Amino acid sequence: MTSPTIIIVEDDPALRMLTSRALQENGYQVRPTSSGAEMWVALEGGPVDLILLDVMLPGTNGIDLCRQIRRKSEVPIIFISAKGSEADRVVGLELGADDYLAKPFGTRELIARIRAVLRRVGAERQPSDMRESEAHFDGWAVNFPRRELRSPSGAVVELTGAEFDLLGSFLSHPQRVIARERLIELSRTRLGDASDRSIDVLVSRLRRKLSTSAKPAPITTVRGIGYMFNASVSRA
Repeated sequence: MTSPTIIIVEDDPALRMLTSRALQENGYQVRPTSSGAEMWVALEGGPVDLILLDVMLPGTNGIDLCRQIRRKSEVPIIFISAKGSEADRVVGLELGADDYLAKPFGTRELIARIRAVLRRVGAERQPSDMRESEAHFDGWAVNFPRRELRSPSGAVVELTGAEFDLLGSFLSHPQRVIARERLIELSRTRLGDASDRSIDVLVSRLRRKLSTSAKPAPITTVRGIGYMFNASVSRA
């Protein structure tokens, strides 16, 4: 099996070198870049499994690059930034990033977060109790082997890896209240500690994608506890 390929977009030469070395020592193939222009060239060099994207970059910054990437690809993105406030993390996650790591960070945490994100985009990330190949609710259809969501009209709805895992967690526990901490564990989000708004951002993103003009998304907020998937689910 080919080792996962990671693009690093970091303009600090020393940090870029140290991060590249750490990833290589842990078995990853690395394409180090220092700017958005170099990142696009690296993306043309073959399949990529994950992008480590610095927010503060010369020229086009990481926020704008993330927007541009998401118009073309669902490749997993982990933001790395000296700005580690909750507001900054929320902005990154709202744009479609899969995780957000504040500088300075340790090698062990970096590798752990990369592995968690890659699990979500690989075969391992399917919830263990969701063995069926399909699930249906309110006219929606979910195909787990293809990790595909179709709307009642039959259109394919694009979901990020984290969004699909969150949906899978809801479908595994329909019409039951799930605490935020438990939902983080079930969906393997690993998007920071339980005190931040990471899971709330994911739920908000998923809720928007499951909403139609005829009916809102069947995700109910249970104040002070968590969320409930308020729809009947059939499996095949």
